Amino acid sequence: MLEYEKSGKLKTKSIDLLDLSPSTDVNALVEEIQKAEPLITASRSDQVKLLVQRLQDKLTQHSSHQFYLFKILRAHILPLTNVALNKSGSCFITGSYDRTCKLWDTASGEELHTLEGHRNVVYAIAFNNPYGDKIATGSFDKTCKLWSVETGKCYHTFRGHTAEIVCLSFNPQSTVVATGSMDTTAKLWDIQSGEEVFTLTGHSAEIISLSFNTSGSRIITGSFDHTVTVWDAETGRKVYILIGHCAEISSALFNWDCSLILTGSMDKTCMLWDATNGKCVITLTGHDDEILDSCFDYTGKLIATASADGTARVFSAATRKCITKLEGHEGEISKISFNPQGNRLLTGSSDKTARIWDAQTGQCLQVLEGHADEIFSCAFNYNGNIIITGSKDNTCRIWR
Repeated sequence: MLEYEKSGKLKTKSIDLLDLSPSTDVNALVEEIQKAEPLITASRSDQVKLLVQRLQDKLTQHSSHQFYLFKILRAHILPLTNVALNKSGSCFITGSYDRTCKLWDTASGEELHTLEGHRNVVYAIAFNNPYGDKIATGSFDKTCKLWSVETGKCYHTFRGHTAEIVCLSFNPQSTVVATGSMDTTAKLWDIQSGEEVFTLTGHSAEIISLSFNTSGSRIITGSFDHTVTVWDAETGRKVYILIGHCAEISSALFNWDCSLILTGSMDKTCMLWDATNGKCVITLTGHDDEILDSCFDYTGKLIATASADGTARVFSAATRKCITKLEGHEGEISKISFNPQGNRLLTGSSDKTARIWDAQTGQCLQVLEGHADEIFSCAFNYNGNIIITGSKDNTCRIWR
């Protein structure tokens, strides 16, 4: 990310390094970047080389890491709803049916704050990554609250939805938070003022998935009305409606360079859409039951799908062919994600285990066992060397 000033305002610009690999010639790459990017002057080239070198080192770090159980946290008295890590993995949050969200220190497993104030289930939770100084909580009490990570104090309560809030997301700049609700609308809220920016109306059923693109200029909502809508985040206007699925949507997200949109549905398929025109590029088939989760790797070159049929699949975004099938779980897979290096996949299942897989071969490398009930949430930290699992057994486990 480049930060620069233009007419007194701080602006940011990102450089695409999606093709960086452990064998890339860093000097040649930086020369290429310099030619194309006037912001990087000769005096900055050593700094850029250092940053690219560090990124290159990270690509090979932790790639064959074996995880062990570090801590079991009896997190809440009632079941957990969600688990989320900050970018570095130094702390994480848990939401629960007990109407609270708790903030935990990953290294010690100590509770740092209990965020109290909601009057019903705390269902959707998020850090404003990459900054990680704020937390948003969305509740069945129809409100969203914004909290300070440092003090645990509530900055704002966002009121306006007429039904449960079930998904939320910060924009990448951390200036607004978006909430999706069972009332069929999404709302954008200003983090500084606490005011509603606008309401996104048009869906005819619950909105259960919501995410921003990398630049924060677009927002995407997936609904039980079988459609996905792309909105302009600056104006609140509809850009495209993606029509093609014939059952409820379970996930909808952009790839990193915002060229593609991936949607998963209860109709057993995933669809890949061209983000520039809203047209369907291909339908990814092969699963025998509902798609419960889907994701891109960090570069957008690989797609992973998780299904109620107990299997997961990896597809190439370029060829759209299935590369490998992940078989071994004995129950539905509700969560799937890549590690940041893109060579491992993490799955969470109703069979009470999480598993780590080789993303290219589909081989199961490790089974994370010990939970007494279904795992509904699991995540890597940004380095890929910490995993958090959340289960219906009311506990959270830290693996490292």
